[in-house]
Amino acid sequence: MIYKTIQNEKVPTFGLGTWLLNGQECTDGVAHALDIGYRHIDTAQGYDNEAEVGAGLEHSNVARDDIFLTTKLKPSNFHRDAVLRTTDESLRKLGTDYVDLMLLHWPNPSVPLEETLTALRELQDQGRVRHIGVSNFPPSMVSEAQQYATIFSNQVEYHPYLTQDKLREQAQQDDYLLTAYSPIARGQVFGDDTLKEIGAKYGKNEVQVTLRWLVQQDNVAAIPKAASAEHREANAAVAEFELSDDEMARIHALNRDERLIDPADGPDWER
Repeated sequence: MIYKTIQNEKVPTFGLGTWLLNGQECTDGVAHALDIGYRHIDTAQGYDNEAEVGAGLEHSNVARDDIFLTTKLKPSNFHRDAVLRTTDESLRKLGTDYVDLMLLHWPNPSVPLEETLTALRELQDQGRVRHIGVSNFPPSMVSEAQQYATIFSNQVEYHPYLTQDKLREQAQQDDYLLTAYSPIARGQVFGDDTLKEIGAKYGKNEVQVTLRWLVQQDNVAAIPKAASAEHREANAAVAEFELSDDEMARIHALNRDERLIDPADGPDWER
């Protein structure tokens, strides 16, 4: 497992994303991931699988204190009372007294950031939320959030075709974790000539090269979804090799600012 130190905390920077994983597949996937060395699990209220993730945590042989567990508030739950109520529900479903990281899943301009983040700080003071973060926030909105809480992470779409340079620079400057979701661009990395050529040198495929490229960057983590045991095991192999500076630069040069997740009510990404 690869760890990075963020805000004086050692964090596992490679994890299992659970979007679209449900039922027994989700429970078994979480338990298996932990059993083969994963220590970072990511879910969300909006995924409707927190109970299944919690069952996976319970069925694994890994102590809760060794797991970095992330969930996310639905934007519809950003008012103070809803933050407190639904966090209680999330903790109950997850079968834990605390989450390591609670994120605001998407910006919600109808609720002041100060209200939501102040409520999360109450939970932080109670020990029920260890760290506070955001997701899908452009740089200016991260800066705004930092006025009301210490932001530990921003989780965004990040892959070789969308390199998020501004956010990566901000993450390094402000010492927060930039967590990559959709890290293999919804499978688009398969067949990429540059990634195939680099991977051939190490006996790795395009996905493994991409994930290694991400977690080798300062202040960057990756949380690929992997529904099968085979894919979870293959993804975990990112710890087995290291890319050269030239290879890192070649992958970075694949950027074409291609955003795959861009809802109509999403933020202004250039802010």
